Amino acid sequence: MKNNANIVIAILVLLVLVLGSVVAYTFAVKPFISGYVTKTYNQGAADALSIILGQVQQQGYVEIPLGNGKSLFLVPAQPQQSTPASSENSS
Repeated sequence: MKNNANIVIAILVLLVLVLGSVVAYTFAVKPFISGYVTKTYNQGAADALSIILGQVQQQGYVEIPLGNGKSLFLVPAQPQQSTPASSENSS
């Protein structure tokens, strides 16, 4: 009888340890890893954008290969200037 009680207690302790580790992973480890991945992704996106903008400023354009012999060319935008008002309205 005492031997069975020790086995049950050992199983219950093991179950508490497993459940405790699942809770610790869910609320501590996973958010830490997820935050690190998000921070690293955002830093990579910012770096890529700064490299592209630097190339556009230096060369006037940047070519991004898309595969299959296609490319995307980025150039600085030049907004169209508005035309002056016609002389009919000024008289």
